[in-house]
Amino acid sequence: MNDPLLSLLGIARRAGKLSCGHDAVIESIVQNKAQLCLCCTDASPRLQKELRHACTYQGKAVDCFVIPYEMNRLSNAIGTKAAVVTVDDAGFAKKLCTLLQERNTTGKDDRNAKR
Repeated sequence: MNDPLLSLLGIARRAGKLSCGHDAVIESIVQNKAQLCLCCTDASPRLQKELRHACTYQGKAVDCFVIPYEMNRLSNAIGTKAAVVTVDDAGFAKKLCTLLQERNTTGKDDRNAKR
């Protein structure tokens, strides 16, 4: 795996700084642990809407992004099946945001991502 975004997510998972799956993600957001919320491109529109709402509910300000990967690719990187994750560490979240912004500004795109 040569993708820096997926590599960093795998490292964050091994460091115990990711919450994976719907219930764990919602709990992380509610308990104010989440620093960043990430959804796969194939997550349902209902799930994406629910997470965006949870990230802004009652004054919360958790950034929520749809990442350019399908669930299978993300699951392989983090070692568990999940379409959504939260990053529960400020350092990892900041670096992931930087990588996402670089990807968007350089026009790089994952060849397996939906367009």
